[in-house]
Amino acid sequence: MEKAYMIGTGIANLAAGIYLIRDGGWTGDQITMFGLEKHGANDGAPVSDYESEYGNQRLSDNRGFLAKGGRMLNEETYENLWDLFRSVPSLDNPGQSVTDDILNFDHAHPTHDVARLMDKKNGIRNNGGADDYYHMQFNNKDRLLLSKLMMMPESKEEKLNDISIEEWFKDSPHIFKTNFWYMWETTFAFKKESSAMELRRYMNRMILEFSRINTLEGVTRTPYNQYESLILPMRKYLEDQGVKFINNRKITAFEFKDTALRDDIIVTGLQYEDVDGSDEKGTIPVNENDLVFDINGAITDSSSFGDFNTPIKENMEYAPSAALWKQATEHFYSLGNPDKFFNDRAQSEWMSFTVTTNNHFLVNEISRITQQEPGNALNTWVDSNNLLSIVVHHQPHFHAQKENETVFWGYFMFPRKHGDYVDKPVIEMTGKEILQELLGHLAEVDTATDNIRNHESEIMDSIINVIPVYMPYASALFNRRAVGDRPDVVPKNSKNLAFVSQFAEMPFDMVFTEQYSIRAAQKAVYHFMGIPEDEMTPVHHYEKDPKVMLRATKTMFR
Repeated sequence: MEKAYMIGTGIANLAAGIYLIRDGGWTGDQITMFGLEKHGANDGAPVSDYESEYGNQRLSDNRGFLAKGGRMLNEETYENLWDLFRSVPSLDNPGQSVTDDILNFDHAHPTHDVARLMDKKNGIRNNGGADDYYHMQFNNKDRLLLSKLMMMPESKEEKLNDISIEEWFKDSPHIFKTNFWYMWETTFAFKKESSAMELRRYMNRMILEFSRINTLEGVTRTPYNQYESLILPMRKYLEDQGVKFINNRKITAFEFKDTALRDDIIVTGLQYEDVDGSDEKGTIPVNENDLVFDINGAITDSSSFGDFNTPIKENMEYAPSAALWKQATEHFYSLGNPDKFFNDRAQSEWMSFTVTTNNHFLVNEISRITQQEPGNALNTWVDSNNLLSIVVHHQPHFHAQKENETVFWGYFMFPRKHGDYVDKPVIEMTGKEILQELLGHLAEVDTATDNIRNHESEIMDSIINVIPVYMPYASALFNRRAVGDRPDVVPKNSKNLAFVSQFAEMPFDMVFTEQYSIRAAQKAVYHFMGIPEDEMTPVHHYEKDPKVMLRATKTMFR
């Protein structure tokens, strides 16, 4: 009986398992999944759940909840995601699919952000003036360069090899002071140092969202955090099908067959070590007809945690998922360059924090200041030194949240820079100091006589915990790269190895999305199952829709 070995239990391999069963006719007992930890990029759990996972330290205070980050879905352009999750039963509503769950919730709670950008001068930038974030604030040079980038054909993409966004706009640095850029970099986690190649792909794939980026109306949100709303239903579906999950197992090396010309890629074994304290090591034999699916890069690898009174201690480990990919490149020359993505933390690092409170006072104050209810907000302080943003979800964000508790998260794009109200780099701040930094920014845009700064002690008394998380590779998928730096999903001459991650190459589509991971999984499974590629889930090309492009053009000039 053929077997499939899945290295990593992120959404891509979970999807690959479902595709093998749903479309490939496999049974669950043919599939084994190895995971270092359960949460990954679609995380969300009580803090204590993370302490036993690989690379995480014990905290002096493990109360409250943790969400390393947030992922935005999109109804119109996440075609693979909606199709796949129509096959996954809901855990909350028997008889419905996960797709039903999410879309029903989102349609009942549509996003409409009215405080997307804020600063000390304007408060909320929605006063109808020149700084109102309704205006993109482009000049003609910005428009010319952005249009030139978008219109570059995919066949010419190598012209953008190793070119940063900053370099592409070197003749018009004005763009980096526009509302467009402040919204773009904090919605999608781009930096000036990021790849112009990826910006080009995003502008084409997400052009439908360009005309409504200021209100985030195109954002589709899950009922709870994405670990509970997406990952847990997938794991339950696969477990019910008989898929075997082995946790705390680190695959450290591929063993390959030594063929005559040494260009056929055939995995014959997987070396491993267990990281559950047993220190067991061994090799799993892989037959030539077996399949291996590898998540060859995870943006939450090597994260570091702190708590209310403890700053993070930076984890310097090279990303374990990328280390395995790098080992494969030592055997074959056509498998990309992992160091481009995982050896330059300055390009990719950022820091998030999760706040858990025992009452609703702080979230109510944020709602009052930003003029919107939880579930609508992505608020960015454009004049903050380290570019601070917060996201207040619809409550509850976790099934286990008590009725009186609230949870929200935020992030800093530049964690090495000093705070504006706490005079130290964000990466050195405790959770308490991060909260003080946030309260300072909230106070600056609070126009009420009874300013939020008058209630700091009351707010501090309500805090269950504030968990800072440093993520060295959070934006690694946007690092400057060249054509060939990412391996193909199924590399040339590969007989049984596929890469299914944000760091595998597919044309047109955009990374940092669940859509990309799930489509990579479908592409790999269909290749090995002999299913024609034209039977893959169709994707839309809104960049070819005249009505969409007309709206985008109008937005560029408003």
